[in-house]
Amino acid sequence: MHTTKVAEVAASPLVTIVALCYNHAPFLPEALDSILAQTYPNLEVILVDDASTDASASILTRYAAANPTWQLLLLHDNVGNCAAFNRAYRQSKGEFLLDFATDDVLLPERITHQVAAFRRLDAQYGVVYSDAELIDDRSQFVRYHYRRTADGQLFPRPASGDVFADVLSRYFISTPTMLMRRAALDDLGGYDETLAYEDFDFWVRAARNWQFYFLDEVTTQKRLHPASMSRRGYRPNDPFLASTIQVCRKVLALCCTPAERAALAIRLRWEMRQAVRWRNFREAGALYRLLKQVAAPQLVDKLLNSYSKVGASFQSL
Repeated sequence: MHTTKVAEVAASPLVTIVALCYNHAPFLPEALDSILAQTYPNLEVILVDDASTDASASILTRYAAANPTWQLLLLHDNVGNCAAFNRAYRQSKGEFLLDFATDDVLLPERITHQVAAFRRLDAQYGVVYSDAELIDDRSQFVRYHYRRTADGQLFPRPASGDVFADVLSRYFISTPTMLMRRAALDDLGGYDETLAYEDFDFWVRAARNWQFYFLDEVTTQKRLHPASMSRRGYRPNDPFLASTIQVCRKVLALCCTPAERAALAIRLRWEMRQAVRWRNFREAGALYRLLKQVAAPQLVDKLLNSYSKVGASFQSL
């Protein structure tokens, strides 16, 4: 039996789970137990605490002591998600990596099924992603990430293959479900540490040269709670929107076709509406200036820009 297990591990590519924590103490045991419950045999686990102010560090230390193969990084200063992930990524060895926020939960077959999907695909595929259950802070089911018809069919079906234009024009990937090929991350040099969040930048830069694959399974439970980053986006003084604008500037240089520029215009118009909605008037103006480099502004774009100028002038008083 032991020999069979050793052979199984040897035949399975190493997968690194980078478990990122910042003040996740109420959710940590469930998250870390879900790592232990994985059916996949060959895992490297790196626990990273980004200078939590709650009991997270002590919980992580206890789990690391009980699982001697797990690595533990307790950061003394809060460096943010992108830099914290990169600390672990740069010392990891896995052929595939999973960026795991420790307020979420991995379902037991998650990594087994995603690695199997990678093995069916050619080497140009850099990401496998899937559906997710959304849960509340009491771990109660809220809904699925993707909407389905009455007979269970996805509508629209999430994109696979060349998804560059898709990730420009709309948010559709459930970030916590992604398993990433190391070679794709190496191409990018890891996450951009100047950004407040990683996923939009990773999608567009990776999708420029790598294929994405949608695995039609639920592999992850994503936590919805007031402190989550997705709930803070676009609020005044949050760096989320500034990072989005920074990524859009990168994208402008990456677009190669009229269709891709049209997709970027859709994104810029959507982001500008959100900026105006949340009274981020200066950011709305920056998005409008980017839009003018991509497409001819429509009447509604001009009206929003005029409104933003007025709003920004009042905010400066």
